[in-house]
Amino acid sequence: MSDDLKLVYTGSIIEAGYLAELLEENNLTSILRDSLSESVIAGWASGSPEDAARLYVETAHAEAAKKLIDDYLKSR
Repeated sequence: MSDDLKLVYTGSIIEAGYLAELLEENNLTSILRDSLSESVIAGWASGSPEDAARLYVETAHAEAAKKLIDDYLKSR
C-alpha cells in the first residue's frame, strides 16, 4: 500500500462493504481489500472471514473516515 493510504477498518467483508458505501456517501473515497478472497484466488486460504477485509482511505481523510466508522459502530 502507498504511504498516502491509511488503514481505517479491519473486519468482515460484509461490514466493510457497508462502511465503504457510508464513506462514499460522505465524499470519502476508499479502497476495499479482501485478503481471504485474494489468497483463495492465489491458491491458498489465509485469514478468516471475521478479519479478511481491510478498508483504506487517503491519509488526509483518515481522521474523518475513522470518526464516521466509529460513530456507526457505536450506534449498532
